[in-house]
Amino acid sequence: MSDDLLAEIVSAIPIPALMVDQNERIIAANADGRTLVGQNIVGRHFATILRQPQVIEAMEQCLRSKGPSKTRHLSNDGAQDTTFEVECRYVNAVGGAVLATFYDVTHIEQASQMRRDFVANVSHELRTPLTALMGFIETLRGPARNDVAAQDRFLMIMTEEANRMNRLVGDLLSLNRVESEERVRPKEQLELTGLLESTLNSLRPLAEDAGVELMLNAPQDPMSLIGDSDQLRQVFTNLIENGIKYGGSGGSVEVNVISSERDTAMRGPAVRVQIIDKGPGIETVHLPRLTERFYRADSHRSRQLGGTGLGLAIVKHIINRHRGRLRVESNLGKGATFTVILPR
Repeated sequence: MSDDLLAEIVSAIPIPALMVDQNERIIAANADGRTLVGQNIVGRHFATILRQPQVIEAMEQCLRSKGPSKTRHLSNDGAQDTTFEVECRYVNAVGGAVLATFYDVTHIEQASQMRRDFVANVSHELRTPLTALMGFIETLRGPARNDVAAQDRFLMIMTEEANRMNRLVGDLLSLNRVESEERVRPKEQLELTGLLESTLNSLRPLAEDAGVELMLNAPQDPMSLIGDSDQLRQVFTNLIENGIKYGGSGGSVEVNVISSERDTAMRGPAVRVQIIDKGPGIETVHLPRLTERFYRADSHRSRQLGGTGLGLAIVKHIINRHRGRLRVESNLGKGATFTVILPR
């Protein structure tokens, strides 16, 4: 087989690929393969190009045994670490050569890592209240068996820890539900201003206890859009409640509704709902990660206030389902503004 024909065949392979002959020299490589391991590699010894011991060993094994071998090639594309599954196959038709193909499994590795992180985070979040409950139960059965005052105090703390676990399980179920529905577009016609008024009314007792004034600034005319009313109520309840809890020191939480026929983010008719507090604000470094599962800008305070670290992750998935956007702006000492942008 001519070198030109061999090069053309390898070039037609839709994933990174290269071919090594019996002299352990690279005799052909496609464009994706050269992008992955380097340009001007044809004619060079494969060990000087690939360098990773496990890949070199797989190539040598395939040359010796004339049977298939498999391994992994680790790299970096400049933005993230990448993982490729390497398959080596012996090809008799070209005088005995090894064809190595590189299949990108980075997304699979990332998904697997996300699952491991999620399980670890859930385990950590549950372990703390469970450990506290087990300690109090042991104390109530032992030293505090006949101490009525201690029993009342411990039972109150146990109730708080049990409620914390219940909130976490509830948020996990809610997150699972909104993720499963994320690709299903809502079809319900709803009136946004009425939904916001109802949400604010349900949160007024919490606001009064915290000494926070709730204000709604919305157009007088009814504002209708397509959406899931229960899920959008969950979004606004979460964001306004966060404003009360974390930004309540500013004394007010303001909800502004702004309609536009040509919104820059949506490139069409849209409505923006801004939830503005005048609290201590959020450090800029935290803003890009606020919607990650279990991420907390202030971990200790969040737990004290009953936060599970899942609220903004749920908000993000609900807004994604509505084909909307979430914007967060904040500066330390100047409060925070959460903007929900929904298409009309």
